[in-house]
Amino acid sequence: MPTPTDLYEILGVSKSASQEEIRKAYLKLAHKYHPDKTGGDKAAEDKLKEINAAYDILKNPEKRRQYDQFGTADGQPFGGFGQGFGQGYGGDFGESPFGDLFDMLFGQGGRAGQRGANRPQPGHDLEYELSVTLSEVAKGCKKTISFSRPETCNDCGGSGAAKGTSAETCPQCRGAGQVRMAHGVFSMSQTCPRCRGAGKVISNPCRSCNGAGQVKTKRELSIDIPAGVEAGNRLRVAGEGEAGRMGGPRGDLYIRIRVAPHEFFERSGTDLICIVPITFTQAAIGATIRVPTISGAAELKVPPATQTGTQLRMRGHGLPDMRGYRQGDQIVIIRVETPVKLSRRQRELLEEFESLSNNRTYPDNDAFKNRVK
Repeated sequence: MPTPTDLYEILGVSKSASQEEIRKAYLKLAHKYHPDKTGGDKAAEDKLKEINAAYDILKNPEKRRQYDQFGTADGQPFGGFGQGFGQGYGGDFGESPFGDLFDMLFGQGGRAGQRGANRPQPGHDLEYELSVTLSEVAKGCKKTISFSRPETCNDCGGSGAAKGTSAETCPQCRGAGQVRMAHGVFSMSQTCPRCRGAGKVISNPCRSCNGAGQVKTKRELSIDIPAGVEAGNRLRVAGEGEAGRMGGPRGDLYIRIRVAPHEFFERSGTDLICIVPITFTQAAIGATIRVPTISGAAELKVPPATQTGTQLRMRGHGLPDMRGYRQGDQIVIIRVETPVKLSRRQRELLEEFESLSNNRTYPDNDAFKNRVK
């Protein structure tokens, strides 16, 4: 029977468990009994000490072999937690049982942040919303845009410090950009609140940028809008975003396209849809009518007996594909307009026309009436 202080039992693994299985078991338990999860419960704190001490031995192959053979590690019986826990607490996380837990909870952000506090930082990307007309979409166009973006301050060269001065080492973190904070049984690194991770503070800030190292500057650009662009498309202009810090590269500018509504057309991919009203007579006997297209008015032949909802296709009168593969069509949807405000003579003529009509004149109407009987 395993003793109450059996290390494998504490971590809930078998004696034949691999190092990876031991590591995963430890992470699961350490996360479960973390003070943030337990609210500082004393029993949970003691349990976490036990878990860390067990893992400190079993994660080390040499210590594990000694424990398996003699029931001790480093010549000391395993009965308390001072040694295993004390080595990690307040020391280097990379050499303690907290190293894996720290990585799991914080993704090594604290340590990586400390190392990279003063490295060049790329500028942020910017986004600009640009409205274009459907006619501009059809042919493509050039647009001049104006916007503001942060630029490196010329007076201080981006340092944020007044001329003739320089940033000083942060007295709180001593230039590390990180400070060690105690949380119950844990000691963890976090971004220094005074220098915000920079490792330096500015006691005499530049007047032009107030210590920010950057100033807002107006920028104008001429942008090529390709034919066939669609609403919601984002066009990337490389290197036209915010300036980087500490020599970092600029961000990019993204132009988000918005297409203004058109008087006649709705868009469906590369096709344009247009609803055209025609008269009762034009629908009955056929006609040639003028309809709008994206490039100007054009003639369209309406065949006799055209009904409301009939779709007539005008080849090549749509929009180009943005990649240049094809040209869309214009689809004309016919709407037959019923006459209104008839004169007496018009009414007489329509009544005469109706009296001369038969089932061949209105086949759909006649078929419907026969089904209703």
